[in-house]
Amino acid sequence: MRNKEWRLVPYHHKEVDVLFAELQQKIPKEFCNIYLHRGIHNLTDAKRFFNPSEDDLHDPFLMKDMQKALDRVLLAFHRKEKILVFGDYDVDGTTAVAIMIKFLRKVYQPQLVDFYIPHRYKEGYGISKQGIEFAAANDFSLIISVDCGIKSHQLVSLADNYGIDFIICDHHTPDATVPDAVAVLNPKQTDCYYPFKDLCGCGVAFKLISAYNKKNELSFEHLEEYLDLVTTAIAADIVSIVGENRVLASLGLQKVNKQPNFGIQALLQQRTDDKKVDIEKLVFTVAPRVNAAGRMDDARKAVELFIAPDVAAALLIANELHVDNEERKDTDQLITVEALEQLKQNEEFPQQKSTVVYAEHWHKGVVGIVASRLVDYYYKPTIVLTQSGNIIAGSARSVHGFNIHDAIEACREHLLGYGGHFFAAGLTMRPEQLTPFVEKFEQVVQGTIDADSLTPILWIDDFLTFEQIDTKFLTLLDRLEPFGPDNMRPIWRFQQVKIIQCRLVKEEHIRLELQQGKYRLTGIGFKLKHLYQSILENKEIDIAAAVTINCWNGKEYPQLLIYDIRPSQ
Repeated sequence: MRNKEWRLVPYHHKEVDVLFAELQQKIPKEFCNIYLHRGIHNLTDAKRFFNPSEDDLHDPFLMKDMQKALDRVLLAFHRKEKILVFGDYDVDGTTAVAIMIKFLRKVYQPQLVDFYIPHRYKEGYGISKQGIEFAAANDFSLIISVDCGIKSHQLVSLADNYGIDFIICDHHTPDATVPDAVAVLNPKQTDCYYPFKDLCGCGVAFKLISAYNKKNELSFEHLEEYLDLVTTAIAADIVSIVGENRVLASLGLQKVNKQPNFGIQALLQQRTDDKKVDIEKLVFTVAPRVNAAGRMDDARKAVELFIAPDVAAALLIANELHVDNEERKDTDQLITVEALEQLKQNEEFPQQKSTVVYAEHWHKGVVGIVASRLVDYYYKPTIVLTQSGNIIAGSARSVHGFNIHDAIEACREHLLGYGGHFFAAGLTMRPEQLTPFVEKFEQVVQGTIDADSLTPILWIDDFLTFEQIDTKFLTLLDRLEPFGPDNMRPIWRFQQVKIIQCRLVKEEHIRLELQQGKYRLTGIGFKLKHLYQSILENKEIDIAAAVTINCWNGKEYPQLLIYDIRPSQ
């Protein structure tokens, strides 16, 4: 594991003083700097940030092609056409399919609506030829793709040859030109002036539903049933949780905790605590099991989970997903061990600035997870490849400040296809292109990556003591939720902390009983086993940790979520 570099978030003294005064000195100064780094510069910003409302959601018709998309849907209703919803096999894709299916079956004729999820191994990512042929063979004349389609130029043309129209709802980075569809909804298009660019795929699908809602002058209550699924997609796809995503996530979490979708409810029944459901609970409890369907088996059952008519039906599917997830965990751990051994045998690897590993027998469904684990180990832009039929396919994960999608695009002459985001991407190639691709990718990374991006940085918001963690502090911290990219859980530095007890939990986590002055706290460090020995060798340590609330047997108490530990100087 690479050692993290601790850096203190810049402290803007003048701006902090101004904000502190404007908030009438009711907020501790250490929080004012945190607010500034989340775009809160005045009282108006604070009110909007801390009181997210449906009134803060943007008009869906500001998105390019929204009127065209809605007109084509309404024409399909008028003509009584068959509509096929086509989505990706991950959480974002399956939740997007689920909300679109629930919406269409509610406002249209259910028997004229169906969905299609490509099989990860037989068809690959995104729109597939098999999917188009399924639509043609079953008399579908309109396909609405969600969380995919933005690069499917040829397949959209193929659908047109069959007399099938396309509406694309996507959020992945588009090419200079987009497919010739009836409508393309993607806020990342350069000529789309929608105010918020970081919607997930499910979020874009939600905006199409919102457009129907607005045109028909329906209340926001008609949209609320979809919000928990949109929030699950926001959490799982690791998109920015500011602006419109913060509003959607906040409203969605309210629904999760009051009246969740039956599928979410079924998956959450497997948790062991009674704490309110937050973004992290969706990320670590719901998302892995939903993703496991597409990784290990068939993602259709993830959609069936979210559109289940009752909890009993959802529980049956949730149990299947739990089994899939256990198999997934065993598989990705085995592949990670093999990948690490492969890198140890590579004498050139220490000098390289990228990580690329390949084995034709690796399970395609978990290579993205393995890539993330290798980034944790070596902190380099990473690609994990395997073979599916006569095609090599893989997933890429990046480090801070490095656009891995652009790096892969620079190697496109060696690829059959690629797509993704700044930090994550997928790609396919012919076997004979493997060696030239690996060489070109390393060249690109060598020539473009900043040295700073090859060091894992732990940004620390401020110094804190155990004594400062009182009821007011915890209340202010709670109001910052939901946490996620661009609004991460604040990390504090605690100095000269005494270790009362340290033990390993489940062989990879550490649990600490800590004391600073007369105050004691418990700390948990996930996957920090590599620090265990050094902790035992020091009487006092400095800790980089977030403050969380642990709930057990109906009681709440503060607990440290530890990210890193150093000996005190």
